[in-house]
This record gives sequence, C-alpha cells and structure tokens, in this order.
Amino acid sequence: MALEVMARAQAPIPLEASFRAAPGELLALVGHSGSGKTTLLRTIAGLWRPEAARVAVDGEVWLDTAAGVNLPPHRRHVGVVFQNYALFPHMTAAQNVIAAMDRGVRNARAEAERLLALVNLPGLADRKPAQLSGGQQQRVAVARALARRPQALLLDEPFSAVDRATRERLYDEIVALRAHLKMPVVLVTHDVNEAQLLADRMAVIEKGCVVREGSTAEVMADPDALRAMGIREIAAMLPAIIVEHGDDGLTRLDAAAGPLILPAVDGLPGTRVRVRIMAHDVILARSRPEGLSAQNILAGKVAGIVPGTGPGVIVHVRVGDEEILARITRRAADQLRLQPGDAVHAIVKSMSVARDHVAFAPVRSKAAQ
Repeated sequence: MALEVMARAQAPIPLEASFRAAPGELLALVGHSGSGKTTLLRTIAGLWRPEAARVAVDGEVWLDTAAGVNLPPHRRHVGVVFQNYALFPHMTAAQNVIAAMDRGVRNARAEAERLLALVNLPGLADRKPAQLSGGQQQRVAVARALARRPQALLLDEPFSAVDRATRERLYDEIVALRAHLKMPVVLVTHDVNEAQLLADRMAVIEKGCVVREGSTAEVMADPDALRAMGIREIAAMLPAIIVEHGDDGLTRLDAAAGPLILPAVDGLPGTRVRVRIMAHDVILARSRPEGLSAQNILAGKVAGIVPGTGPGVIVHVRVGDEEILARITRRAADQLRLQPGDAVHAIVKSMSVARDHVAFAPVRSKAAQ
C-alpha cells in the first residue's frame, strides 16, 4: 500500500517534487513556512490540482494529469488531520467519528468507540469539542481520519495548536498508535525535532523541491538539507534503552556507545526510546577528559567532516552502530587535527537534552512488517 507522489507547478508557488512512503511508514515533510509542504498534502488529498502530477496508492491512481485521471476527495481513501482539527462543534466525539464513516458500516457507534479508545479517549464519546482539551480534540480528529479506513493518513502540523506539555504526550501516543497502522503516514511539520522523534524517514522541502529524502542519518549527512532546515536544528538521534531511574532525578539509559545519564525520562526499565542530541551541545576531545561535570562521555571515531558556509563544521562521529553530530568551529577542528578515522570522545551535558527530545521508539505495525 505504498504512496507515490509527483507534482509540478508554477503557481501559487513553484513546485517540483516527488517522494514515496512505504506501508506502515511515517514520512515527515520538513521545511519552513511557504516551502510547499501543505500544498503537497492538498495534492494528495484532492484539494488542489497541480499543472502536472501523479498520485497513486498501492497501484490505485488517484491523480494522473497526463492520463486525465483526477478522483475527487470523497473517492480517495485518505484520512486528513488538519492544524485546527475542523471538528463539528454541535456533534459529540462519537458523532464526529461516525460522520467520516461509509454509510454501510454496521454498528457505527461501537466502531466509533473502538477508534476513540485506540487514540486513548475511552469514555469521552459523548462529549462535544468544547468539553474537550486541545489534545483530546486532536485525538478525536485522528480517530475521525481513521474512520475512513484510509489507504494513506495525512497529518498537517497536527501538534501546532497545543502547548508543549500536551505535545510531548501526543508524541508518545502517536508512536503507540503506529503499532496499529499499516498504511503510509505523511506528517507535515516545520519542527525538525518532531520529525526526528516520530518519523522513519524525512523529506526536506525547500522552495517546492525535495532537497533530500532518506533516513534521519542520511538527511543529517547532507549539507544542502542541513542548510535548508537551519543550522541550529542539526541533531542526531540515538536509540537507547531505559535502565534505571535514580533518586536524584536522573535516568540512566544504555546506548550503542555506552551509558547516557539524562534528566528523568518517562518509561519503565527496558523501554526503548530515541534521544535527540543537538550538534551544538556536543564537545569533542582527543582523549578522555577527567574532572568534568559532564556525565556523558562517548567514545567514537570521526566518520566525516562537513564544512559549513560560515566558520563552523559538522563532525560526524561514529559511536557503536550509530552516529552523533558535533557542530564546532573550523578553527577547533584544525587545532584538533581531526581526520576521518581518528578516535575522539563526544561530551554531552545531561541537562542539555530537553525533555521533549526523548520519545518512545516507533513500533511498526505487524501488518507492515
């Protein structure tokens, strides 16, 4: 049930993009406002038709301008979650979900309650949107999108309308929901942290073009993609396992390069998480330093050095089977005489890893595996 998209247009913005999302995969379209992300989502949903385009899911063609095919939105099996959720204010949560179902669905009420439970809203079926929090409304919107039994699920900046604490909880719930989904999911976001925490792959969009599409590691190794996303957004994702919670408010995790000590991380010991470490928070040393307050010193080898347009460089450090990124000055790299293959130590302050930079690791649905 792969989703394949190609779109070209001159207006309202120049567009020259193509990408693919596999079954059960979450692909994040990342870019600044006005880059064309939402336009691409509207193209998939049938809400806008580019001058030249092709959209197909599992071999079923929804749009092919060359062949004269253009299915209307109601004939495309697609679920969409908008920024403002667009719930019917006079309907209950269950009624909003039922409104998206095909008319032939039996026991629609029971199916609505099942979907609401799936998005962690049991017992709230009879509440109207005004009686729900922003996070709860977002979950109703997801349940409604799933009620269409979609071949593809589209999320358009779905977390932008909620506060940070709610956003963190919703990240974990989306990750948990992924275990039940077999269709491709496309997330539009300008937040690189959000994309790295939730997505299997990323496509960086700039001025209507796909600058780079690939895994997080591949995207973060591409200088053009880094410049498009903004230098301060550069970070690496390290998979880890929660080991223990200390009485001092710190949590120990095991990563490929060794232990990580971070401020309290939610989750039981044995839980798999992903940790986003910002490149500008990493210091490099030739030898293992002593007498530092930093709790995390990871041994690795220089995998590559990517020069920037200013005084900085990005050093890719291989730690175990993963990579960590360090943004340092070119002068510092020259003073350390860094070359690919050199042994180094990456130093990360525990307090530099923000709470919302740790999330449960995505679980692929059994149907997609």
